[in-house]
Amino acid sequence: MVDALGVAVVGFGWMGRVHTQAYARVRHHYPQLALRPELITVAEEVPGRAEEAAAQFGFVSTARDWREVAADPRVRAVSITAPNFLHREIGVAMAEAGKHIWIEKPVGLGAEDARAVADAVARAGVQGAVGFNYRNAPAVEAARELIASGEIGAVTHVRVRMFSDYAAHPEGALTWRYERERGGSGVLGDLASHGADLARFLLGDIASLTADTAVFLPERARPAGATAGHSRAAGGELGPVENEDYVNCLLRFASGARGVLEACRVSVGEQNNYGFEVHGTSGAVFWDFRRMNELGVSRGTAYQDQPVSTVYVGPGDGEFGAFQPGAANAMGYDDLKVIEAYRFLRSVAEGVPYGATVGDAVHSAVALEAMARSAERGDWVTVDGPGVL
Repeated sequence: MVDALGVAVVGFGWMGRVHTQAYARVRHHYPQLALRPELITVAEEVPGRAEEAAAQFGFVSTARDWREVAADPRVRAVSITAPNFLHREIGVAMAEAGKHIWIEKPVGLGAEDARAVADAVARAGVQGAVGFNYRNAPAVEAARELIASGEIGAVTHVRVRMFSDYAAHPEGALTWRYERERGGSGVLGDLASHGADLARFLLGDIASLTADTAVFLPERARPAGATAGHSRAAGGELGPVENEDYVNCLLRFASGARGVLEACRVSVGEQNNYGFEVHGTSGAVFWDFRRMNELGVSRGTAYQDQPVSTVYVGPGDGEFGAFQPGAANAMGYDDLKVIEAYRFLRSVAEGVPYGATVGDAVHSAVALEAMARSAERGDWVTVDGPGVL
């Protein structure tokens, strides 16, 4: 017996569309799932956008105000894909209304917001998933297992990179992403949050760090109307960019390993150049998001001149088998969100968290605040524990 689960999507920009598509596809890939998501409501304040989403994807109803979703008894689970400054208010309200939440990172404007959402989820006894999609790549999960097994020896150091050009154009619109009040941090919350999560997912807790940040495009044009994604606003009134374009950070892990995390949103010539290099005392493992389904692996006893082999992940790695029948068949970005949807819905069905949770978002947010503090002070800072979750 498969039960229906009424779901809603709050905020229908690009990420709201991605979540909706994941709900539509999830049972194609996971027919054993005990819940069947039903698209009940899409909430979006931009006029006409919710209606377009309902017409395309089959939502039963639309709303301009997310509070209608919180009050709707038909809705039992909610995707929160609104801008960062709304994460805390919406996330807490939905949890208090007894609704399970799948919320996009970074979960608010800082660690205090992320903790508030995590605490609300815990009090309500609902599930709270967070959108750290890159850890869902089968190759990343295979790398984690390889590292944990000791196949590359004791980890000595890691380099995590998150480079993109989405904000590189000087005509890029001054949206909420560039404002402290609505976006919080800049590339820290956007890309480095993923980097911090990947680093912890692979190597464990970060103990201390030192960081440097910079703004390379200090002014942008204000948009004339509603925006989605990374719009341009040529000729508009110029306003200040209030948060960072770039961060470079040295990491010390609780294990004793060292690391470098570097992220930039204005890297000309870089299109989603995300990945990591993990080195151990007897080997190494490399991953590049642009070649998402393969790993570079060096292992053995040679130490010097030891070769690197290309390993293609297959049905035995992570969730690969739910998408492709054999190694070297490609998976893509949207597939990672389908995995996220599956793990969220499985969490709801079984009452046990699977995949990244809002607790993981708190860990990431604490590390990001430590980076901001270090950049301001110019020294090493301790990464505090996440607090009570």
